[in-house]
Amino acid sequence: MAKPRAYLAWLVVCLVWGTTYLAIRLAIESLPPLLMAGARWVVAGGLLIAFFRVRGDRLPPRAAWPSLWVRGFLLISLGNGAVVWAELTVPSGLTSVLVALAPFWMVGVEAMRADRERLPARHLWGLVVGFIGIVLLVGPQIDFGGHGFLGGVIATQLACFGWAVGSMYARRRSDQENVLTAAAFEMLFGGLALLAVGVALDEWMAVVINPRTGGALLYLIVIGSIVGFSAFAYALKHLPVATVSLYAYVNPVIAVILGALVLQEPFTVRMMLAAALIFVGVGLVRSPRPPVE
Repeated sequence: MAKPRAYLAWLVVCLVWGTTYLAIRLAIESLPPLLMAGARWVVAGGLLIAFFRVRGDRLPPRAAWPSLWVRGFLLISLGNGAVVWAELTVPSGLTSVLVALAPFWMVGVEAMRADRERLPARHLWGLVVGFIGIVLLVGPQIDFGGHGFLGGVIATQLACFGWAVGSMYARRRSDQENVLTAAAFEMLFGGLALLAVGVALDEWMAVVINPRTGGALLYLIVIGSIVGFSAFAYALKHLPVATVSLYAYVNPVIAVILGALVLQEPFTVRMMLAAALIFVGVGLVRSPRPPVE
């Protein structure tokens, strides 16, 4: 049952994280980025840890905390914190495209390991075709102007790097480890690091919360973090890296569809073609290995 559940978890990541770019953009309208992101992950991780403790689940021993700190820093502090920072100066559509380079980073980092998962040529072609589809999907809406744009672009790639290395590190964890309790501690530790940096930068002086930003933050805590990150951690444990990384390709499609349904944004033939290319790429990466004759 692990594989079907893992694919269901991966689908949840695709759907949920496709909505978080908009939620982040709304949240940082009045909330400083690092404190907002830190609060999101600390509250989510703390709630999950409390839930698991009340339920009687075995929590990670103190000996495992250093490893969880490293994972939390790479996946949460760097992987998510840099994306939030980037959205200060980079449009959310372009941010989703730049973060869609994450599969290439993940496969590249994986390829550097001695015990790497071998990437078939058709999977590499699937990554390329999918990325072309993403560029076609949001390319015409990209505005390359604006102060701090280059810094935002660099931040997205730091996020991809942190996410790739953190994912590889997390994937090699012990088979006896409870993936969900470990994910809760990763959220907590990664969020604490973001809060510390935010406080050091005096971001607390700029905190202003209103129903719009508060609602976005609540959505990020419950849906984006508790549901989304837990699903990601489970999928990463049971599925190949190339497959898990494809959530970054599906997310922009979800974002565009939501824009059409919720905000009445146009959904054109170009967008339909782009979505088709993306799903062709996903299909190539998901295709089974041909039998050896």
